[in-house]
Amino acid sequence: MNTKTKTLTLIAMYAAMAYVTVAIFRIPVVLFLSYEPKDVIITLSGLTMNPIVPLIVSVIVSLLELATISTTGIIGCLMNIISSCAFACTASIIYHKKRSIYGAAIGLLCGALVMVAAMLLWNYAITPLYMGVPRAAVVDLLLPAFLPFNLLKGGLNAAFTFLLYKPVVTALRKTTLLPKSKTAHKNRFNPVLIGVSIAVIVTCVLFILAFRGII
Repeated sequence: MNTKTKTLTLIAMYAAMAYVTVAIFRIPVVLFLSYEPKDVIITLSGLTMNPIVPLIVSVIVSLLELATISTTGIIGCLMNIISSCAFACTASIIYHKKRSIYGAAIGLLCGALVMVAAMLLWNYAITPLYMGVPRAAVVDLLLPAFLPFNLLKGGLNAAFTFLLYKPVVTALRKTTLLPKSKTAHKNRFNPVLIGVSIAVIVTCVLFILAFRGII
């Protein structure tokens, strides 16, 4: 299998997996906002390939959503692309500049922060248009709803991506879809960072349960 074919195969695989996750796994958090783990898959595509791939995958998945399961139309499609790219492309760019476990952690953290900032801005600008509500009503929701939701989303995306990256890379290298690493010694998982990732997931889950009034 040549390099171009491997690249197309990986992009198709990541797009299919991301679409399946958004179609099956939707976890209501607050108001009309739900957590979908598709950004984890989209980010893995950038970490394992290059920072342009998450843009391609996010566009493919968002268009598939628009044509099949979306209820928010073209504006929702645009917001999905912006959210996914803000997180995944930022994380991938930083990781590819510093290819180490700490580079991945810093990239994921920065990706989460960029996504939070971007979504607050775009929700302020666009939500009134497709929801048909006054901008003042959206402003009132920025801190109590949109900010905590995007912080939870960013935290879960970063933690899940960090934990899944090594197993995914190992599996893909065994299939020869990815080449052998020349820097394997730099990418050994740090138990402290793994513990932090698990703690973030547990904390976010507890917050979601609290938002839903379950606990």
